[in-house]
Amino acid sequence: MQRSWRAIPVAAVLLAAACGANTGSGDAAAAPKTEEAATIALFLPESKTTRYEAFDRPLFEAKVKELCATCKILYSNADQDAAKQQQQVEAALTQGADVLVLDAVDAAAVAPLVNQAKQKKVPVIAYDRLISGIGYDYFVSFNNVRVGEMQGQALLDALTAKGTANKGEIVMIHGATTDPSSADYKKGAHNVLDGKVKVGREFDTPDWSPDKAQQEMEQAITALGRDKIVGVLSANDGMAGGAIAAMKRAGYTELPPITGQDAELAAVQRILTGEQYMTIYLNIRAEAEKSAELAVALTKGQGPAAPAKVNNGTADIPAFLLDPIAVTKDKIKDTIVKDGFYKVGEICTAEVKDACAKAGLQ
Repeated sequence: MQRSWRAIPVAAVLLAAACGANTGSGDAAAAPKTEEAATIALFLPESKTTRYEAFDRPLFEAKVKELCATCKILYSNADQDAAKQQQQVEAALTQGADVLVLDAVDAAAVAPLVNQAKQKKVPVIAYDRLISGIGYDYFVSFNNVRVGEMQGQALLDALTAKGTANKGEIVMIHGATTDPSSADYKKGAHNVLDGKVKVGREFDTPDWSPDKAQQEMEQAITALGRDKIVGVLSANDGMAGGAIAAMKRAGYTELPPITGQDAELAAVQRILTGEQYMTIYLNIRAEAEKSAELAVALTKGQGPAAPAKVNNGTADIPAFLLDPIAVTKDKIKDTIVKDGFYKVGEICTAEVKDACAKAGLQ
């Protein structure tokens, strides 16, 4: 189990910075800045996944302003366009950004951008996706192999409970190959499922697109037959929604168990009504706020100690890896609602009112 950053309060992080600089792979080590001069640039990869604009951006910006009221924030969303993100990063460096917080569209291709930042002595934090091919200051994300293992185990448990694990085939719908997290999710799922279920069809989905996931699921239904598919391993909630749409269109009267990730509001509602079996709840607040804390510290020339390191193929990157949580219907109240990720009123609309009551949410 990876250690959660929540055991390390802000004061402790700053104290660690005072006691010694970060000794990881990053060598950008920006000179201390006055708050008035500090500019932090945040780059997110796309908006098809609702978390980025609804949670990551506002939570990050709010934490920066809490810690550094006069810090300037430059924000860019690349809309899943690597070339556009390159232009955004280069523009931020031209505008004098002091720290880059980068969730790369193509994490295997942004080493030249990180190198540009290093030449200007601008620290870089890889946010959510591990950037490869170069050393930098920090990586903040979740234990992504564990995410896949949790999804695989949840699906296996559901199939075992239904007695269908050995009576058909599953469909695996993974994310974009340009996102290294996707490979980790896939690895984790296979760690659990290989040898225990038969995989009928498996897809890597460009852009994590729900529409493309729907098309993939339609292809799987056509190839395997509707009655042969006993479960669906979907790497996130958006794609789960696409797969569910395909199954409904194909005339399923009872949907097989399907996994997800991100605890999107629509997915939480689907779990309550039984259309989706589970989701992985990522404490995005923890991820965004930890990244904001590190960014503000770096503008002051501080290098907080990280509890872990992750090798990106070139260097050991100081890392904060947060713990994912598997959420089924019976755990929504004690996780998503308890943490304030969504309020009961947001979840329990008229369409799911009865399901909420059965789950004890009203």
